[in-house]
Amino acid sequence: MINSSPNKDKGNTALILHPFLEGIKEEGAEVEIYCTNDLNIQPCKGEVSCWMKTPGKCILDDDMRWLAPKAIKADILVLATPVYCDGINTYMQMFLERLLPRAMPSIELRKGHTRHPHREITHGKLALVSSCGLWEMDNFDAVLSHIKAYCRNADLEFAGALLRPHALFLKRMLEQGAPVKDIIETARESGRQLIKEGKISISMQDTVSRPLVSKDKFMQIFNHGIKRLQND
Repeated sequence: MINSSPNKDKGNTALILHPFLEGIKEEGAEVEIYCTNDLNIQPCKGEVSCWMKTPGKCILDDDMRWLAPKAIKADILVLATPVYCDGINTYMQMFLERLLPRAMPSIELRKGHTRHPHREITHGKLALVSSCGLWEMDNFDAVLSHIKAYCRNADLEFAGALLRPHALFLKRMLEQGAPVKDIIETARESGRQLIKEGKISISMQDTVSRPLVSKDKFMQIFNHGIKRLQND
């Protein structure tokens, strides 16, 4: 599991990620958790030595030397990222780009589309966990498109996504004892389901994403809180 939230286990993404991983562990899966904020991952230089001069080996000497092989060989790769603007954050982008040495420079046709073949064939699965501060689900369109495209290029099966809009409200409502624990329990059950069935059902994904308040109420509460902070 790669968590690219700078707030690691204290961020809004972790609200869904933690019970999800608990469910995975409850089904007996071995889980390794890595936070990009704890790692030295430099951005890809784009000079493709890993294709031509040192096939399969990046010129950069950082934590991707040992992390990339783990990610490539994993039966299930779980990516957790907050959405700040319109897609995955910078840390997750760097992680994914640094998996380039897995690919070969030649081109093949895979399901009618030109792709790069891989040095190691694993056929694993990928699941996504993401949160954002805004109300609408379409704020996740870009991150979903990005991750699904990565799955196609990496020849991974997309196993589903747990997406939590207006995630800050979930944290506050949990603290206040509001009736939102079904979301946490569904995230946990989604982890169990992923291991047992190999994917997360649409119904579970929808429960994790369900609205907590109306859009008008969301705006009213949020803007009132901003004004109070500005006046303090």
